[in-house]
Amino acid sequence: MRQDTRLTGRKGEEYAERYLLGLGHRIVARNWRCSHLELDIVSIEGGTLHIVEVKSRIIPAMTPPHAGITAAKKRRMVTAAKAFLNSPLRKTLPADLEVSFDAITVLIDGSDFEIEYYPQVFIPLYA
Repeated sequence: MRQDTRLTGRKGEEYAERYLLGLGHRIVARNWRCSHLELDIVSIEGGTLHIVEVKSRIIPAMTPPHAGITAAKKRRMVTAAKAFLNSPLRKTLPADLEVSFDAITVLIDGSDFEIEYYPQVFIPLYA
């Protein structure tokens, strides 16, 4: 991964985190890792644990940010969420949380940016 791509991703995650905080979310984890798995943002809002994938692009983008949320990415998100739910961090959270797989796309144009939030962007069909 190129350094530019990493910086774009980091900046997009910062914007996404601020956006979620503005919606009343409490951030539980950012860039949570377990082995080769990663969750960009894990937050709680109401009675829901949000597993949030953040996709960022610099304008002009060759592909829209949401194009990066492929079937394989969804499978990795579900696997990572299962690992998170079995981690010690999970024990610090309320027991009766619903889980939502969300996405945030960020288009960055210099110091300006556009955010789109997709709550429950998919529902896993497999356990």
